[in-house]
Amino acid sequence: MSALQDIKKELQHLANKETAKHSQRFFKTGKGEYGEGDIFLGIRVPILRKLAKKHPHLSLPNIQSLLKSKFHEQRLLAVIMLVNQYKLADKQKQKEIFTLYTNNTKYINNWDLVDISAANIVGAYLSDKNKKLLYDFSASDDLWQRRIAVISTFYFIRNNDFTDCLNLAERLLNDPHDLIHKAAGWMLREIGKKNQHAEEAFLDKYAHRMPRTMLRYALEKFPTHLKKSYMAMKYGLTAHES
Repeated sequence: MSALQDIKKELQHLANKETAKHSQRFFKTGKGEYGEGDIFLGIRVPILRKLAKKHPHLSLPNIQSLLKSKFHEQRLLAVIMLVNQYKLADKQKQKEIFTLYTNNTKYINNWDLVDISAANIVGAYLSDKNKKLLYDFSASDDLWQRRIAVISTFYFIRNNDFTDCLNLAERLLNDPHDLIHKAAGWMLREIGKKNQHAEEAFLDKYAHRMPRTMLRYALEKFPTHLKKSYMAMKYGLTAHES
């Protein structure tokens, strides 16, 4: 039995129907929802991480096969494996992993898949390169490419580089989807942890235009009086009225 077949067999053995039912509700798989049609085996992330560690050298073609699976957990395992391998890879293999990832974003199609991988692969690879891909993704009709663009900037933020995150957050102020509002607000909050003045400068300029969810996420770590001040700015109130 090949390593890939062995992994798929183990995943089937680990499957849990009750967990799968919960996951299908949690990840909004109903008609018209963002995860419409996704199929779950019912396996928790810590278990998938342990399985990834058991197979640290699975070939990229085999990982790509997992990534193209109809089962959510196989795709999640694939991105965990890609992240693990990227961290230990030389420059050439990092490029191969980045290329595999960015060429297969149609399969990285839920927020957990994006959030566990985008910064650690796309952000890490582009940290010393041209960032045009992120701006292209931010303008995509595909929700998940737009989220990849935003979450990728987490890698830059960790290294005190806020420019691309702030630029993308501005571009996505009018995005129609709540999952993008949450992602952008989250990244703005992370900037604030590093440099509150940088986040406040953005909020001073755009709080009145920001979607409510984006603003609330961005303000999560702020003291109460600043939260009230920025929420008041959005709704044209005084801080006392907010």
